[in-house]
Amino acid sequence: MSACSPRAGGRSTTDSSGLSRPLSRRRSVGEGAASAPARSADRGLAQPVTLLTGASGYVGGRVLRELERSGRPVRCLTRRPEALRGRMPAHTEIVTGDVLDRSSLTNALRGVDKACYLVHSMGRGSDFEELDRRAARTFGIAASEAGVAQIVYLGGLGDASHLSPHLASRQQVGELLRESGVPTVELRASIVIGAGSASFETVRSLVERLPVIVAPRWTETLAQPVSIDEVVAALVAALSLAAPLDVIWEIGGTECVTYAELMREYARQRGLRRGQVRAPFLTPTVARLLLPLLDPAHGRIAAAMVDGLRNETVVRRRPDLEILPPPTCGVSAAMAQALAAEDREFAQRRWCEANAAERPDRFGGLVFGRRMVVSRLVRVGSPPHEAFRPIERIGGDNGWYSASWFWSLRGCLDRVRGGRGLRRGRRDPDRLRVGDAIDFWRVERVEPGRLLRLAAEMKMPGRLWLQFEVATGSRTTTVCQTTIFDPAGYVGRAYWYVLYPVHRWVFGRMLRGISRAAASGRTRPTRKTFVSEREIYYTM
Repeated sequence: MSACSPRAGGRSTTDSSGLSRPLSRRRSVGEGAASAPARSADRGLAQPVTLLTGASGYVGGRVLRELERSGRPVRCLTRRPEALRGRMPAHTEIVTGDVLDRSSLTNALRGVDKACYLVHSMGRGSDFEELDRRAARTFGIAASEAGVAQIVYLGGLGDASHLSPHLASRQQVGELLRESGVPTVELRASIVIGAGSASFETVRSLVERLPVIVAPRWTETLAQPVSIDEVVAALVAALSLAAPLDVIWEIGGTECVTYAELMREYARQRGLRRGQVRAPFLTPTVARLLLPLLDPAHGRIAAAMVDGLRNETVVRRRPDLEILPPPTCGVSAAMAQALAAEDREFAQRRWCEANAAERPDRFGGLVFGRRMVVSRLVRVGSPPHEAFRPIERIGGDNGWYSASWFWSLRGCLDRVRGGRGLRRGRRDPDRLRVGDAIDFWRVERVEPGRLLRLAAEMKMPGRLWLQFEVATGSRTTTVCQTTIFDPAGYVGRAYWYVLYPVHRWVFGRMLRGISRAAASGRTRPTRKTFVSEREIYYTM
C-alpha cells in the first residue's frame, strides 16, 4: 500500500479548483446559481424537500440516516415502498415511483429543492447501459420541469478513455443529468469499502470462499478505495451547498492499492491464511462466469463490474478543500471500520420486528453478507413475561430444554480442544446481566421480558450467536429464536453445512422445550404449538 498522489501525465477531468470543464450543453456554475431563486420561487415559505432515490440500497440507506439526523424534510422515491415502511421515522415521506416512469416522477418531485440520484440498473439484466441512459434522461427532464435546483449523483472513478462498459455507463449518466439543465454535482468514487458494497462483497467472496487468493493480471490494477463513511459525508456535503454547483468531484481514500493487496488486507483482518496464486488464464470473461457462483447475492452486479478492473480508478484532482475536507482514512482503517460496523448492525437487529419477507425454507439458512442466519418461530398462549422466563433461566443446572446428551457431548469436545466446556454454569439460576457466562456462552445483550442475545465461546471455525425475542401478538405471544453464524472462510462454511441438520434438530427441539416450559406456567397451553423455520431477507 502506498500514499496516493496523481500520476504524472494523468488526464484530469477537473480543473485545479475541482470544477468540471465546461461541456457544450452544460450551464456554467454562475448560471446555475443565478437561476436558483427563480426555481424555488413558487415554493413560498414551505421548507424545501430533499428527494432521495435508492433509499433502500446500500449507500442510500446510510445517506438517509444522515439526512434524517440533520432534521431536513426527506422524501424517498422507491419502486417497493413495503421495503421501507416500518424502517422510516414518521417525518420521512415515502412515494411510489420509478425513474423510468415519467408520470410517477411528477408527484415525487413536487416541492423538491435538491435530489440525490443513487440509481443504477446493473442488477436488472444485460441491457443495463440502455436502462441507465433512459432513467437518467427521464429523471433529468422531470427534475428540470419541477424546478429542482440541484442534483447530486454518485458515479464511478476512471480515466475517460478506454473505459469498461460499466464505468462508461456510470459517467454517461452524470453527463445526461447535466444535459437536463439542472446543476449537477457528480461524485466519482473508486471501490467503496463497506459491507454491502458490490465491489467490497466481491473481494470478500473471493477471499472467504477460496483456499487461495487467485490473482489474474487485472488484480494488479491500481485503485484508490474510499470508506463508506467518507462517501456518505461527501454526498451530504453536496446536498448542503448554499448555492447550486455544476461540478465533477473525484473522491478517494489516502492510499492507492492493487486489488490483490486489498484481498490480502481483508484476509489479514479476518485472520484467514491465504496464499496467492497467479492466474493469467483467468480473463474477465471467465471471471464473469465464476463470480455469480461464488457470490449469488452480488454476483450479477460483480460480473458487470469485472471489465472495469482493467481501468485504474485513482483520483487525479482533489475537490475544493473548503467544501469537502481531505480524506483521513486509509485502507486498513476503512476495512476495520466496515467490519466493526457490520458487527454492530447485526448486534442491534430485532429479527422478529424487522421488515422480513417470508421465503421457502433454504438449507443452511439465509446467506447475509458472510453470515448464515436461521430464524424459528413458536407461538404460545402465555403472556410475554412468562414466555421469557424459561429463556432467562436457560443453561447451567436448568439445562437447555432438549437433547441434554448433545450439550454434554459438545462440552466434552470443547474441553478436548482446549475450550471451556460446560464447567462454568451460571452466576444466578434466575437472573441474567450483560457479561454473564452461561456454560460456553456469554450474555451480550439482555432486555428483561423481551430479548436475550448469547455469543458462543466454544471452539469452532467461526463465530456463533443465539438470540431470543419475545413479541406480543393479537391473541398469542411469539417467541423468535435466531442462530447467526459467521464462518471463518471456507472451513467455517463447510462446518456449518455439514452440521446444519444436527443444529436444526437441536435448536428446533430447544425452542419447543421453551414453549412447553412457558405454557406450563399460569396460563394453559395452546391447542397446537406452531414452529416454523423461515428464511429472512433484509435490505441494508
